[in-house]
Amino acid sequence: MPYISDLEVRSRDFVMSPTNISPSRGRPRRFDPDQAVETAQQLFHTYGYDAVSVADVTGALGINPPSFYAAFGNKAGLYLRVLDRYAKTGAIDLAGILRADRPVAQCLIAVLEEAARRYAANNGAVGCLVLEGTHSTDAGARSVCCATHAAAEDVIRRYIAERHPEEAGRLTDFVSATMSGMSDKARNGQDLDRLLATARLAGLAIDQALPAQALC
Repeated sequence: MPYISDLEVRSRDFVMSPTNISPSRGRPRRFDPDQAVETAQQLFHTYGYDAVSVADVTGALGINPPSFYAAFGNKAGLYLRVLDRYAKTGAIDLAGILRADRPVAQCLIAVLEEAARRYAANNGAVGCLVLEGTHSTDAGARSVCCATHAAAEDVIRRYIAERHPEEAGRLTDFVSATMSGMSDKARNGQDLDRLLATARLAGLAIDQALPAQALC
């Protein structure tokens, strides 16, 4: 699920994972931590946390491991920076879409449609970085992604509960499950048109579950 821009995630339980990806080779160049985070985000999003090693990142950047460790400490520290960057650059702005002056159903459908667009937007790095991270075999990576996912669900649940408290739980589960399914489909090559079709079919169910109410 995409995540709110001010969400911060932290974990102490990461362990480094082996990789079979062959790093690119090139001439060493000046180390840029922001560029390292951007490059690592692309790698983690494309291949998953488990498959990407420090060697992959340093190889892609053409830097030496000491520069990497001095900046991030370890792979876990880099992943936290990547998740922070994703929250600011790749996540859906839930606070901006879930508006009090619009019907709840309309806003939830807008979230699903925006998720579909983002999941299909980047060739290679498709789906949701955080949702895919919840399947990691690395306990630390999985834990921090699950916590981030739960926090985003809580934002949606509280929004629904303000006007439809009796439906907040089951509709949050439905929206979350739909987004997880769309992320998985995007990872398996489903294009934007089909993802949007799924989002809009889900919207019909939301419309039925949430009859129109006058805004307070």
